[in-house]
Amino acid sequence: MVGGGLERLAEVIDSAEALAHRTSVTEADIAATLESGYQSLFHADFSAFDVDAVRKHAPMLIDRLWLLYLGLRDRIPDWQTQGLMSHRVQASLRDIFRSARYARDLIGEIALDHQRLRRKETTYAAFTGPNYLTSRNPRFSRGPIVLRPGDAILQRGMAHNSAAISRIGDVDSQFSHLSIVARDPKGGGHVMVEALIEEGSIVKPAEASLAHNVGRAVLLRHRDPQLAERAAEMIRAAIARADGRAEPRILYDFSMELSGYGHLYCAKLVRLAYSMATTGDYRIPTFTTRLDMKNRDFISRIGVTAVETFAPGDIELEPQFDVVAEWRDLRVTSELRLKDMIMMKLFEWMELYDYRFRPTLLVRLVGSSGVATARMPSFVQALTKRFAGKVPPNMTSSAVAAVAMLHWTAEELYEGLRKLENKMIRKTGRQLHPRLVLDELERMREARGRHIGYLSMP
Repeated sequence: MVGGGLERLAEVIDSAEALAHRTSVTEADIAATLESGYQSLFHADFSAFDVDAVRKHAPMLIDRLWLLYLGLRDRIPDWQTQGLMSHRVQASLRDIFRSARYARDLIGEIALDHQRLRRKETTYAAFTGPNYLTSRNPRFSRGPIVLRPGDAILQRGMAHNSAAISRIGDVDSQFSHLSIVARDPKGGGHVMVEALIEEGSIVKPAEASLAHNVGRAVLLRHRDPQLAERAAEMIRAAIARADGRAEPRILYDFSMELSGYGHLYCAKLVRLAYSMATTGDYRIPTFTTRLDMKNRDFISRIGVTAVETFAPGDIELEPQFDVVAEWRDLRVTSELRLKDMIMMKLFEWMELYDYRFRPTLLVRLVGSSGVATARMPSFVQALTKRFAGKVPPNMTSSAVAAVAMLHWTAEELYEGLRKLENKMIRKTGRQLHPRLVLDELERMREARGRHIGYLSMP
């Protein structure tokens, strides 16, 4: 039994757990139960939660929410076989996964008394740090995380741009990057094969990839270990050859199109790996993300032409992959959450009110100088990286400018939210619930009127 106002949260978990264990369900049952659970979590009144009770029951509640997530994920293969994975069910699963993850974060942050990164301090490498940062699937191992070839690593970076990638589709996600683990042919360790905006497709030590300013990560494993290892080795060898010497480097694919592999973005590289290993018979994702918004101003500026794509978070629903573990650095999860909410609202405002980015002379200068720098020698790039960033040679000045405008617009809103949340924590011991963040963002929009940072109404 729990008290301190947490009874309703426990009831929501009970209801969703019952769904995960029911052997006979309909499409309508699944969707309605998940939608109800999502709405209950979203509208939870945190002001009624006793902070001491949250701290007391935090380990139990976090564990139950984690096991609920695993239980629902485990039903996806069966529901797919039974023809129950409609678009509505897919969306409701993504919603409940996201809200349960936020609930775990909120509870964990309170339990740790809202610890934050100190100045010049960076996040832990993914799957390292204190044990309570990593939730493990008991079906695999409760011990140290051990990578295997073919494992897919779903990550979330700290930047506003990462939040934008995770929120760009028809259903909001919490992840911005996907990579695949392979054996290191030079030793007994592992490498990560991934596609990065700045560098294109690369092979690098797994430890270095997991230590690159990551705030959240999920380890997923294919159920066929032989297929997984074959996919990992084939993509590693292909990308290693494309090093700019033996073969041309594979640049980043800004289009996010599923067809063609001349350029690759992160999730498309993982798709290619498993396609190569099956001579094209197995292609992920099973459930795609739609990019069919009316206002395509921002995504067109950055080069996206796809209407249907493989977003990194789509692998969360992949029937043939199991979740082995999930990790998050609780010192930064509140920052990730605020940035998620900002991007949710920015894209919503673009769609509802037709806000569009209006570049100034300074923005155009940043865009053109960034593109020019990308074609200069490396020592010149290093000198200008501080103001233009590292820009790949196939990124347009329009894309550079759009990314800069998005960052500066979001940062202004983030600073306001961070001050408000800090005040809330000092006063009540609780952080801002996502629902309250969204309400505050609407007030910010109303106060700013037709101009929000670099966004303007027609």
